[in-house]
Amino acid sequence: MPRINDQRLVTFSIMLATVMQALDTTIANVALPHMQGSLSASTDQATWVLTSYIVSAAIMTPAVGFMAGRIGRRRLFLWSVAGFTLASGLCGLATSLEEMVLFRILQGVFGAALVPLSQSVLLDTYPVEQHGQAMAIWGMGVMVGPILGPTLGGWLTEWYSWRWVFYINLPFGLMAFAGIWLSVTETETRKVRFDMLGFALLALAIGAFQLMLDRGEQEKWFGSFEIQIEALLAALGFYLFVAHSLTKKNPFIDLALFKDRNFVTGVVFIFVVGIILLATMALLPPFLQQWKGYPAVTTGLVLAPRGLGSMFSMMLVGRLMRTRLDARILVVVGLSLVTLSLHQMAGFTLEVSTEDLIWTGILQGAGLGLVFVPASTLTYATLDPALRTEGTSLFSLSRNLGSSVGISIMTAMLSRNLWINNQQLGERINLSGWIAQGLPMKEMVGSVPAAVYQTLQAQAAEISYMNDFRLLMWINMAAIPLVFLLRNNRQPPTPKQEASAEVVGEP
Repeated sequence: MPRINDQRLVTFSIMLATVMQALDTTIANVALPHMQGSLSASTDQATWVLTSYIVSAAIMTPAVGFMAGRIGRRRLFLWSVAGFTLASGLCGLATSLEEMVLFRILQGVFGAALVPLSQSVLLDTYPVEQHGQAMAIWGMGVMVGPILGPTLGGWLTEWYSWRWVFYINLPFGLMAFAGIWLSVTETETRKVRFDMLGFALLALAIGAFQLMLDRGEQEKWFGSFEIQIEALLAALGFYLFVAHSLTKKNPFIDLALFKDRNFVTGVVFIFVVGIILLATMALLPPFLQQWKGYPAVTTGLVLAPRGLGSMFSMMLVGRLMRTRLDARILVVVGLSLVTLSLHQMAGFTLEVSTEDLIWTGILQGAGLGLVFVPASTLTYATLDPALRTEGTSLFSLSRNLGSSVGISIMTAMLSRNLWINNQQLGERINLSGWIAQGLPMKEMVGSVPAAVYQTLQAQAAEISYMNDFRLLMWINMAAIPLVFLLRNNRQPPTPKQEASAEVVGEP
């Protein structure tokens, strides 16, 4: 069947797939409490609905490059969209926890390829001078999806059912499949022997590391034997994978990727961006709902402008990247805006106004947009086009691992600081006046009056959140020197690169 050579149809189709997968990273979180009753699961058991998806997607992401080279990028894209859509429908039909976890694993397996493949297709569809615009379009789906996920998930759960969190993928999946079938061209396949040992070792390292991060807070971190075993397996798997890759003739991951300075710097850089992006989103909803008393719908509306800030800055930076402006300047400006927003958030008290929350979110979203697009473009500016698909899979893996690390660290710090601040503030309370009033025991929490206890808890939480936002600010500032390791490649592609690009894009 002849392909429709329409750049707009290609972009629309693959962005549907990207947004669908990006939304699913956060959309199910809000519906989790509602799933518990339907699936007869405890709170601890229900968390496997999220963990199974995250771990399976992380394990399969590094294999995207090999599979695209072996069966063809278009064919892999179609199988991934079809599998993800089908698994989404099965998740909505699940009647037990076992079924839900199995179908979520399938969702992760098929969904792992969607984001790296969409980035690779866009880079090959647009000419080099329009790569900034292409990454702006791609970045809107990748970054705005997780931000809008909780808002959309809360609305669907409240007005319909938690099952619609998964059913909503069906129409988008069908449209994405049809568009990709009609417009995306096939790439040249190559018969390369699969490095099963390398894949197994990397899967062990990534899977154990993700499990450790996802269950660490729940299991009290290294006080738990489970977490100790997972940490040991992750370290051992990674060490053996590196040793195996350095001695294998055709390793699972092409080591030529790590000879490109821009790519290596970009992968490290997106890891830091991942920390800031989702760690902030993990902290703000409980701050607003538990301590500010906002309902779920209001929380979603307050956080939504952050996505609007990202969309606006990405559209702007897509145009600026087509000028002679140095892309590294945009990255520094973006990091500065994010630093400013986190500095403001480090001063948030429980009396912070809704207007301040909204404007700070817009500022941070705009800064992340200015960082994400040029950083993504510069990462591939000097990389051989033949390595793009494998490179985009590692790029996505790094971003996802950064998000997991950020959420885990910030959540652990929040719990630890909440306990410490409670103890320190409690030591400063003078109860002599309360004792003199002869308060009945029913108005006491332990040895502290109920009213005082509530205030103490609120103040301890306020300080803990401020400390977390301040730590994120310093992490963000520490990433600024990485910008100077990126090379701003403005030279036209070499004949070798052009030939490689033609082979990659050949039907």
